[in-house]
Amino acid sequence: MTIPFFDGHNDTLLRLVDDPRSNKVELFTEGMAEAHIDLPRATSAGMVGGFFAMFPPPLKASLSDISTPAKAAGQLPPELDIAEAQRSTNAMAALMFQLERAGSLKVCRTAAEIRAAMTSGTLAAIYHHEGAEAIDTDFNALEVLYAAGFRSLGITWSRANAFGTGVPFRHGVDPDIGPGLSDAGKELVRVCDRMGIMIDLSHLNAAGFRDVAANSTKPLVATHSNVHAICPSTRNLVDWQLAAIRESGGVVGLNYATGFLRPDGKMEPDMEIELMVRHVDALVEALGEDGVALGSDFDGATMPAPIKDVTGVPKLLQALLDKGYGEGLVRKIALENWLGVVGRTMG
Repeated sequence: MTIPFFDGHNDTLLRLVDDPRSNKVELFTEGMAEAHIDLPRATSAGMVGGFFAMFPPPLKASLSDISTPAKAAGQLPPELDIAEAQRSTNAMAALMFQLERAGSLKVCRTAAEIRAAMTSGTLAAIYHHEGAEAIDTDFNALEVLYAAGFRSLGITWSRANAFGTGVPFRHGVDPDIGPGLSDAGKELVRVCDRMGIMIDLSHLNAAGFRDVAANSTKPLVATHSNVHAICPSTRNLVDWQLAAIRESGGVVGLNYATGFLRPDGKMEPDMEIELMVRHVDALVEALGEDGVALGSDFDGATMPAPIKDVTGVPKLLQALLDKGYGEGLVRKIALENWLGVVGRTMG
């Protein structure tokens, strides 16, 4: 039995853009073994779609150089210039639309469009920015992005920008570090609410989280975060954050990155799927059956050895079944909970 699943976060477009080879559409469509996701493996595993992130790093820096906690030394990376952010995010968006023209995926703006893509057997992609550096404080860029299909925004990655402050990569520390959203950031939340753009709380610090909750009328969502009580990383959610997400009717996507799963915070692959199940158990207890989903961080993090890449997701779903989760609940976690919150935030 193959259970279809929708993924809350991947960095596959960045991996493709950074690949020195020119045939990027063919790499994704025909197979790219060194990546966590390509079309043949996604299809075989039962992946029906996901949030395809545009993460704007410095153009010459690799993702591993700026995202590894040990290298970041627990400090926020420097802010990124808007022109540089727009160059890199535009390159990823252009590739996404090239993949759409090739028939490899469909950029979806609503839950109904995701379901239509599923019916046609086409991989559904939600256009997402991980960090708002490419958006100006007059929101002109946001209007253009929305017209192009943009529907999901993480206000920050783990650095500061004009709208807010990200949470630094630290272990054994509470995420309540740094200031909340700027006035422009609070207005950005309100504008996104009106437009039907989902706000992603992953990578945002606690003060910023509180400001989003105070200024948004939509469900609170963390696309790829885990449980701080199990792995005390600043990237994970503490009890009051989980309670706020539940109260809003929101969703948390389980992050597969080993450094946000393991109690010791080590980004090493030698861990068992049971630890992932333990996080799911805690998320279900905190959020209820409608509040838990998947948010892999494929192509942006170290994966548990038993998972390895997109073909390992069925092992996680089977582990949930083996734990005693009914098939109906596993299907919610795998797919339906994402479709539900997409419908409640984007339409």
